[in-house]
Formats: sequence, C-alpha cells, structure tokens
Amino acid sequence: MDEGAFDHWHSEQLVLCRDDERGLRAVIAIDDTTLGPGLGGVRCVRYPSDAAAITEAQRLAAAMTLKNAFADLPFGGAKSVILAPEPGVDRRALMERFGQFVLRTGGAYLPGVDMGTTVEDLRVMGETGADVSCNEEDPSPWTALGVAAAVRAAVEHVDHREGIAGARVLIQGAGHVGAALAHDLAADGAEIVLADINADRARRVAEEVGGVTIPADEVIGAACDVFAPCSVAKVITPETVDRLRCRMIAGAANDTLLDARCAELLARRGIAYVPDFVSNAGGVIQIHSLRAGHDEERLRAEVLRIGLRTREVLEAAAHSGMTPLHVATERVRRILADARSAAAGARSSGAARRDDRSERALTHA
Repeated sequence: MDEGAFDHWHSEQLVLCRDDERGLRAVIAIDDTTLGPGLGGVRCVRYPSDAAAITEAQRLAAAMTLKNAFADLPFGGAKSVILAPEPGVDRRALMERFGQFVLRTGGAYLPGVDMGTTVEDLRVMGETGADVSCNEEDPSPWTALGVAAAVRAAVEHVDHREGIAGARVLIQGAGHVGAALAHDLAADGAEIVLADINADRARRVAEEVGGVTIPADEVIGAACDVFAPCSVAKVITPETVDRLRCRMIAGAANDTLLDARCAELLARRGIAYVPDFVSNAGGVIQIHSLRAGHDEERLRAEVLRIGLRTREVLEAAAHSGMTPLHVATERVRRILADARSAAAGARSSGAARRDDRSERALTHA
C-alpha cells in the first residue's frame, strides 16, 4: 500500500514525539483499544521519509489489533516508531525521553521490543514510570515456538499426515526468531534451508541444525514445502506470487503480503497461506502470560494453541472457499463487534441504573 492510499484517520490516536535536544523523532500509533490498552513493539530504524515512518507505525498498529484479538488477548493494537538517530546520540537519554512520551498516553499504549530495540531499551523506558513489556525477557523464542506450531499445523493439514519429518522449510531471516524456529523445526525432523542478508549468520545457524543455506536474493524462487518469512515485510507481492515454488507460507514477519489481493493470488495457485497475525502471536501471548502470572507450562500450552488456531483457519477456508486471510480477519471483526456491543450494553445499563436512582431520589425528596 503506498503512502497516498493509506487512511491516516484509521488510527484511534496518533502521537508525534519530538525532542531536539536528545535527537528524538518518534510516532506512537494506537489503532484500537476496544479490548484493552494497545500492545505493540517499538521500532528504531531508518525510513526514507517522516511520512513513511508514520504510515508504517499506523499500518503495523492495525496488524497488532488483528494479532491480539485473534489470540484472545485483553489488548488492543498499537505500534511505535523511533526514527534511528544520527551517530553520537545518547541512546539511553533517547529511550528515556521516549518513555516519558509513552507515560503521557496514560496507559493507552503498552510498548515492547521490536526491530531495532532491545530489552535494555524497554527497561530504560520503564524507569520513567511508563508501563512497558519486554523489559526483562526477549519474547523472540516464544514467537518462534508459535510459528513452529503454525508450520506443523499447515503441513499436517495440507499433506494429511502427522508431523513434519522430511518437510523442507525455507526460513528467510536467521535472527533471533529465525534461528530459534530453525532449531524447533529441525528437532522435529524438518529439512532446514536458511537465507539471510548476513550470510555468515545464516551459515552458523545452518551448521547448528544440520541445514543448508541459499543466497538471500534467491529466496522467492527456491523450491521448498514451506516458506517461512522471518525478516522483512511485504515479501509476497502480485509480482512475486508467480515465482514462488512453495506449497505453504507461515512465518514470523509482520505484513507478509503486500495487500489482500495477494491472498487471492496465493489461493489460485493452491498455496496455503497462514496469516502472519495468526502464526506470529507467540510473543504477545508470552507478554500477557508474564503480566497475568502464568507459569511456563501454561505459557507453553497457550503458545502451542497457535497450531490449533492455524488448523481451524485453514479448514474453514477450505470448506468456505474463502482465503485464510479473509476467514481470520472476519473472526477478528466479530470479536471486536461483540466487544463493542457488550460495552455499549453495559453503558446503557449503567445509565439506566443511574436514571432509576435519580428518579427514586426525587420521589423521596
């Protein structure tokens, strides 16, 4: 989606943050708080323009609404972007100042780690008094565990079998999530292929799991059973769909598709697509579990439920003739509509009770 086509009024709240002394330029996009405070990571990367950064924050915030709602979490969707500062800027001071802006949202935004930020960054933000997540533990391994569950469910659904032994899985990106995913799937007997712009990193992970590597620019045309994007967004476009040589797509990267048209094109080619907001929810599930005080056994069970949700989406899509993206998105729309209806009913009931008390008070006056 180009910047000109994006609806900048889509977000519930948009906050621009500026501090010249500390070199801060940032944006907080709170997409929807129907289910609770907006939960979403803080990115700190370079963008071609300020408008591009704002658009991305809003777009990713909308994706977080889908992710959190589909995973049945008590959070809305939000995202923030810090424009990567110039060399020499005091990073701690930058994150501290951004934490002060987060604090100003009054709890409407709950930040976490994302591309370009760390657990230490979130810890500094939290020192300002802002409510933050990921300030003690990186959720990446749990994101990977959820993606692995989605991959297993996709293979079992498409191939009508149990397990993934022998399935060839191409993982794009050998960072924290991609590396953990490679280990998870290799342990179950999958054949792992890794690609990363950092060829040495891909090679190291491949050696650890007994896999192989391919050049990063050969990912789209590489033969595999499952393509698992775990780095950049929008790798699936109308132009790349025809070049794919996979049978399934399930990964950790947000916004895998350029737009909804790609879901239709994938379906026409018979490629089973697991919506990214379904497969990559392990991290937000871990955040909720930590805040709710769940033990690790319960956390693991909740993350592995991503496999069940994946199977439900793929089966519903097969039976209805709709794309998996349509099925999953419609489920979120129903969840949000029901929550809004329940909230409106509660407000009406509360107003009625107040009116009744007022009438009784007047009667006895």
